[in-house]
Amino acid sequence: MTVPAGDGGLAGGAHGHGQGSGGGGPAAGGEPGGGLAAGGEPGGGFAAGGEVAVLIVGGGPVGLAARVLLERWGVRALLVEKRRGLSPFPRSRLVNVRSMEILRGLGLADRVTAEAFAPEYGRIRFRDTLRGPEFATAAMVGIDARVPESPARGVVTSQDRLEPVLLAAADAPVRFGLELVGLSEDPGGDGVVATLADRGSGKETRVRARYVVAADGAHSTVRQLLGIGTAGPGAMGSFTTVVFDADLDRWCADRPAGVYFTAHGSFAPVHPEGGWIWFGLTPDDPAGTDWPAAVARALGPGDDVPVDVVRVQHWVMNAFVAERLHHGRILLTGDAAHAVPITGGLGMNTGLADVHNLCWKLAGVLHGWAGPHLLDTYAEERLPVAHRTLRRAVENTQLMLNVQHRRRAQLRSGAEPTPVAAATDRLSAPVELPWSERYFAQLGLVLGVAYGAADTPSDGATDYVPTAEPGHRLPHLWLTPEGPGPDGTGSDATGSGTTGSDATGPGTTGSGATGPGGAPPGRSTLDACGEWFTLLTPGPDRGERLAAGPWPVRVEPLPAEHAARWGLGPRGALLVRPDGHIGARWHDLPRPGGTELRAALAALTRSTPPGGAP
Repeated sequence: MTVPAGDGGLAGGAHGHGQGSGGGGPAAGGEPGGGLAAGGEPGGGFAAGGEVAVLIVGGGPVGLAARVLLERWGVRALLVEKRRGLSPFPRSRLVNVRSMEILRGLGLADRVTAEAFAPEYGRIRFRDTLRGPEFATAAMVGIDARVPESPARGVVTSQDRLEPVLLAAADAPVRFGLELVGLSEDPGGDGVVATLADRGSGKETRVRARYVVAADGAHSTVRQLLGIGTAGPGAMGSFTTVVFDADLDRWCADRPAGVYFTAHGSFAPVHPEGGWIWFGLTPDDPAGTDWPAAVARALGPGDDVPVDVVRVQHWVMNAFVAERLHHGRILLTGDAAHAVPITGGLGMNTGLADVHNLCWKLAGVLHGWAGPHLLDTYAEERLPVAHRTLRRAVENTQLMLNVQHRRRAQLRSGAEPTPVAAATDRLSAPVELPWSERYFAQLGLVLGVAYGAADTPSDGATDYVPTAEPGHRLPHLWLTPEGPGPDGTGSDATGSGTTGSDATGPGTTGSGATGPGGAPPGRSTLDACGEWFTLLTPGPDRGERLAAGPWPVRVEPLPAEHAARWGLGPRGALLVRPDGHIGARWHDLPRPGGTELRAALAALTRSTPPGGAP
């Protein structure tokens, strides 16, 4: 049950994969382990003047995902959200392939898919009006069907369906109706003091946090309090979204789509069981607008269709990237770090990738097996991605406008067809799209992100070439012959939360051997990643004899054919970070007793290997 903070409520959720509080105590030179809720109250209570390892500001998908990820690492966070509950608005319509891989690793992919539209809705359609014939269409590659480069399939779903899944996936406390109004550094230099105001009573509370994760949106209070500027086009226009009920099946049921672009705004189905949204430019007098009539006009001429307006929201489409993502112990994520135009569905997904990159690093610093400078790599790695993503989203918008321009030019070449003649009129011929069929996959941007020396300024967003070089996402290959399940995602049982042996504790290595009967059906190389570093090798027995030091490491058998495909020798190995990016590779696995593995882990975590430098 969730209740607003004005009613004194904490919100949490039951889930079957979370770590208990207090996991992973502090080590010498590290931060105290982040196990207790605010005020140190077992069971997740919140006390005025209390202390928490990580304060998450913002309860949208990015903040909620950070809460889940931190809990899996044994870091108990407190999340505060100024709204009095989860968003009732169906924003953020697309969960892309990479985000679904992250959710798969958390054991949530099946639940998200169950709330989403069927694969055939993974398509966009262009029409003059919703009632008219389409003049162009394109698949959302990776949404309409699974691509071979991933074990997961992206989905069309709404933020109001995703957020409850994320909220229920962790037990860490959540306070709704509690707004951040002040931030200051702890006088001791080892924390941040946040001032929180109850939006119902106005009462203020102070909380001390080791770190603050800002996920509070494009108008981020955290970013403004820190005085962090932004770069980019800024506000690109004022828009209105209208949620309504209407029977549109006669025009859409046999031509399903995630979104229909028209000359009078865009239409999209809200939920599989019903509901619609229309969004377009905000009129000059929004308060005096008859919204049912406006939506009816946007549907186009024809039989009157009753339109029952449920909600209306006005918003500004922003396009910017924060000048920096890291300020002392405060880190910006999601829209607080980068506001991305909605075309292409990149905004929320980029935010999910942010916290997937960040949370293992916070856990390492708090648990003591990573140096505090590891957090510098968050901005180093994610800021270039944010800039590339923004450029791509602006280009997406331009391409969409290009389609409309081509259509207008086509219509100017002759009289517009009547509805009766539309099916045969030459003007209903398809408009050639200014992109390839694979464009909306954007796999080069979604799956091809590379960090460190592998990062390049190239904007090859369309094509993705899997590679097992350091810095890149670990390529997907099936570790079992069964492949994906019927929905293209495989089973949640294949996620890293339940597959193989438990992650080993610091100072040891463990085997990725599975239970009786072998690995679960449809197990991917990406499923070997989790709350640990993964050593993938065709010679796991040798890997288990390597001393790993204080870092959590799991050794995973790699089929010889995969090793050969990736250019590894029969005793080669890949060291994979918890976020699925390759940290190091060896053609021949380091010998037992050698220092290569410990040196690589120390470099990846910005820490000193046991016994000093190798």
